Amino acid sequence: MTRPPTAAQRRVIDAADPVTGRLRGTEAQLAALVKRGLAFRHPRPPHDHFLTPAGHRIREARPQRPESAEEDPASTGVFAARIGGEEDAPAPGPSRVREVHSAWQGLLELRRMTNPDGAVDRPCGWERTHLVQAAALALEAAGHTPAGPGPEEGYRVRATPQPEAVAVHDPDGARLRACAATLDGAGWQVGEHTEPRTRARYLLASPRRM
Repeated sequence: MTRPPTAAQRRVIDAADPVTGRLRGTEAQLAALVKRGLAFRHPRPPHDHFLTPAGHRIREARPQRPESAEEDPASTGVFAARIGGEEDAPAPGPSRVREVHSAWQGLLELRRMTNPDGAVDRPCGWERTHLVQAAALALEAAGHTPAGPGPEEGYRVRATPQPEAVAVHDPDGARLRACAATLDGAGWQVGEHTEPRTRARYLLASPRRM
């Protein structure tokens, strides 16, 4: 690609679904993105258009705030998995369950479309660049309870200094082991560790490559 996307095309790219990369736009806009190698048309009905890895790179190149417990997911206007400890978390209930299920199914489809061998049991490139959200989505989709903003117990997913690794905390040992089993089943490599100072147990999880 020699020329950057037009302003209209960039708006379509920026508005893509943050998990699946599904696009909405006019036929001309979508065709132009396909021609540039930034999108592809799904071969199966309803033949939606999705960002290619190159399209995702352009979308992610815009300035973003780092993931943190203090960030309000609602302020972005898009779906965000519960990482635990949020001050203004979405209300639980059937609507949230449907939303999480839809996001997880979308992520599995993204794995199928972007992993070279079409595997859905192994994390894809998007998950490797959104580690906290990806791990949190796997946990929330499996029905684990995230921690509340106060003393309410549950899981908390946090970034770590280690490349391609997140930490998962839960004061309850049985729940922590259940989180480990879920992440392992979702294609993550998981190990249980002990905090040197507090002696609290926690998980380190990384997306598997093979």
